[in-house]
Amino acid sequence: MSGRARLANDAWESLLTVHATFMKSFAAEPIWAEVSMKEYDVLYALTKADGPVRLTDLHRRVLLSQPALSRMVDRLVERGLVERCADAVDKRVVRLALTEAGRACQREVGRAHARDVTAAMTARVSDADLEELKRITQALLGTKEQTS
Repeated sequence: MSGRARLANDAWESLLTVHATFMKSFAAEPIWAEVSMKEYDVLYALTKADGPVRLTDLHRRVLLSQPALSRMVDRLVERGLVERCADAVDKRVVRLALTEAGRACQREVGRAHARDVTAAMTARVSDADLEELKRITQALLGTKEQTS
């Protein structure tokens, strides 16, 4: 394996290890009583959308298989956190959006989760390191720097 290939694979392994370690830590927090982490991920993805989204578009934003996402959406609809609505242009298309209860739930859990993320991400690195990490991850995704 070339030096560049070794470096790329070592960096990938480090990224996965940090992700797994942090996710286990986040999962152990007591904030997941109302919704699971995966359910929160769906609620969060819906808050980031520019309006109601199709299931296929939501699927691109979460780490769930399409059948698992469909079942989860059904459960979130039953619980009153997500609603299905008709597409304004094509009435055959169903779109998904947060209800007021879903928005409130996402905000409440999101605030607690943001505190946990902040603590984890700032415990061992500087703000300059965080800026560099953000730049690198955006470069890997092919996205441009966005101002916060």
